[in-house]
Amino acid sequence: MSASTDIRRRELADFLRSRRERITPEQVGLPNGRRRRTPGLRREEVAQLSAVGVTWYTWLEQARDIKVSAQVLDAVARTLMLDRAERAHLFVLAGLSDPAPNLECPTVTPSLRATMEQLEPLPACVMNARYDILTYNRTYGRLVRDLDALPPENRNVLWLICTDPDWRKAVVDRDQVLRRCIAQFRAVMAEHVAEPVWKCQVKRLQQASPEFREVWERHEVVGPSNRPKRFLNAHVGLLNMEHTSMWLQPGAGTRLVIYTPLDDETRERLERLHALAVADAGGGVREMAVAV
Repeated sequence: MSASTDIRRRELADFLRSRRERITPEQVGLPNGRRRRTPGLRREEVAQLSAVGVTWYTWLEQARDIKVSAQVLDAVARTLMLDRAERAHLFVLAGLSDPAPNLECPTVTPSLRATMEQLEPLPACVMNARYDILTYNRTYGRLVRDLDALPPENRNVLWLICTDPDWRKAVVDRDQVLRRCIAQFRAVMAEHVAEPVWKCQVKRLQQASPEFREVWERHEVVGPSNRPKRFLNAHVGLLNMEHTSMWLQPGAGTRLVIYTPLDDETRERLERLHALAVADAGGGVREMAVAV
């Protein structure tokens, strides 16, 4: 075991103990009892409430070299009633990716939202490495269909290209775009293959889309590119655009994507699309709650 791993494991043990000791039995629906000398909850109570073994949890607080899964740590975090910052700290100390992170995206700041609104009528969105559309301005929200009408879990470019009838019709050269999109997703996923949220997304797409299953099995990988994008919008017609990605995190993480017209017709059509979006939606930037 490396020295840094040992230190982090001890920090994790101390953190768990401190969080356990601050919670009263009444807070989790347990009787206080007369002979309670331990401040807060006992270890066996945390284990019981988290549906994990008492010995395993005891070893965790003793900083032993044991295997910790994200799902079990998630149950412990819920039992200990950790807030957003505490939960994030817990998973960092354990060296794991949170399977159910807080739904707020720290990358999407008020200044970034204001910037996206100022970019209108150009379509713009913030997208993470899994193609989740985290937030978008009004023009992007009507680029293909009304994104506001979709449940947040379906505001994902890969999901929409694979399963949404409107996107299937609107994305010009869809088969090539889909193949490249899946190859880029697979390339980035190499850094996240053990993370539950990534595995769940692949499973969901495999169950919903035979096309995704077929392309996924090819194991094709490509890097990111800024190729021209063409959309056939139902209201204003063909949109010929190029897109620019501005990375908001290190590596292939969250990025601001801005679409700019390649010709005067597209520029005029984007202005009309923006006017329609403003009339329909009002407001400014739309935000999606998702894991990043």
